[in-house]
Amino acid sequence: MPTEATSSPAKVILGCSKCGAALPDEAKFCLKCGKPVSIPPKEAVAAPAPKLVQPRRRPRIFLWILLAVFIGLVGWVALSDDPFAQGLQELAGWKHDQTILQTPFTVSAHNFRYYKFALPEGSTNVLIVGQFAATAAEKQSATSKDKAGDSVDGIEVYVLSEPAFAVWQNGYTASSVYESGKVPEGQIQAELPAGAGIYYLVFSNKASAKSAKSVNATVLLRYKSWVPEWFRTMKGRLWNWLGL
Repeated sequence: MPTEATSSPAKVILGCSKCGAALPDEAKFCLKCGKPVSIPPKEAVAAPAPKLVQPRRRPRIFLWILLAVFIGLVGWVALSDDPFAQGLQELAGWKHDQTILQTPFTVSAHNFRYYKFALPEGSTNVLIVGQFAATAAEKQSATSKDKAGDSVDGIEVYVLSEPAFAVWQNGYTASSVYESGKVPEGQIQAELPAGAGIYYLVFSNKASAKSAKSVNATVLLRYKSWVPEWFRTMKGRLWNWLGL
């Protein structure tokens, strides 16, 4: 049976560019004239572009859970009346107690005395609380009356906004945040609108034409503010520097 002949790769015969002599493919110099053989460059084979391996994204559900827990915790601390939450509010500077009045004083007959206080920007959950007691400044009999026919004890207490105080001061009726009526003693507890504002705590002895009143009162202003104290201080200094 005929057998297949294995074919060997054919050799490439080069020619000298100077003398034209035939050269084998492995020759580096011409055997006849000695000129270096110029070998045609092999075609460069483009290397395959490296594949970009994208990093595998890890599940972020754990981070979202932590964020939700953190937001829930902050909300609980901000809104809860729990003693622990209240302590955290004070620690963070959110809860403030400001003393408006804590000193005994006297209000002359047919006159009044007021204490001005301000709420800073960003105030919320504003509450004014306290207690007061009024007695005649001079000792009189328990049955003595003043010219108006009223008992010598008793005083009227108001909490008024700045516009309402201007109206009330001129002798007109004005809406009040708190009004006690004429009483010898009482408890003050009233909510104020959120936000910045100017208010007046008024002790009126206008109804008494003759008897001055000695008043002993303790009144506090309680509120929460999410604006840091340092920010309000810097803002106030800037406003003063600008003359605003």
